[in-house]
Amino acid sequence: MEKHGRKPEPNIFASVWRFLRRCLFLVLALGPMPNHIAFIMDGNRRYAKQRNVKEGTGHGVGFTTLTSICQYCYEMGVKYVTVYAFSIDNFKRKPEEVQSLMDLMKEKIDELLEEDSIVQKYGFRINFWGSLDLLSEPVRLAAEKAMTHTADNTGPVLSICVAYTSTNEIMRAIKKSCARKSFRTQGYVNCDGESVCEDINGYVTVADLEENLDTADCPDPDIVIRTSGEARLSNFLLWQTSLSHLQNPNPLWPEFSLRNLVWAILEYQKIYPYLEARRRLAKKEN
Repeated sequence: MEKHGRKPEPNIFASVWRFLRRCLFLVLALGPMPNHIAFIMDGNRRYAKQRNVKEGTGHGVGFTTLTSICQYCYEMGVKYVTVYAFSIDNFKRKPEEVQSLMDLMKEKIDELLEEDSIVQKYGFRINFWGSLDLLSEPVRLAAEKAMTHTADNTGPVLSICVAYTSTNEIMRAIKKSCARKSFRTQGYVNCDGESVCEDINGYVTVADLEENLDTADCPDPDIVIRTSGEARLSNFLLWQTSLSHLQNPNPLWPEFSLRNLVWAILEYQKIYPYLEARRRLAKKEN
């Protein structure tokens, strides 16, 4: 009888914790809530080094942190979550470290598609942004599979930046814009006998560029959080974050918790009137 009576305890605690979170999020929702939060997941290697464990351990714990944060964002009603997982510059690391990260990345992408994952539970749609052709073939195929399998999901959107830098994204968008833009010349020549484009719409515009960014179907981030206390964007979403609230909390990414996320939203709510005023001004100027 004693054993039978002890079995429900974990479920009871989980239920109480969910209830407390719900109460907390209802209070938070009294203020303006972000629609899109972006994370620079910094500190995985330092986490492992501080604990004298293998570097891959830090990234593994970091993945657990990511799933928890995605769950909290879903419960709070945040519709878009973007994470900076692997920069193009990271390919400059030791080959064995890069290969280890590629293997871990494929393993974690596969886990996202398992039946009991947050993706299946909450209906997340997954995007992978970056130059995916730079990834190892197993990782690239796993990423493409994840995007295909979740394309019709109607829940939150999780965008994962891999083999990514913002400058590379902008460069690719310019190339796409030029390739798609129709330069309509009608045989008009100038006084030097050179053909010129009569239609000014032949020029690539800001709108053209934004339509070809990786983030074209996603609103700009309301909050950008870089963990570990670093105050650098490190070539992440430079085009999209001019009006975002940038935060750099001290915890390393594997240590980032619900408490840190709630504090970040409270900080955003404090500065929200200023951000909204700047956004309205930017719209008028455009």
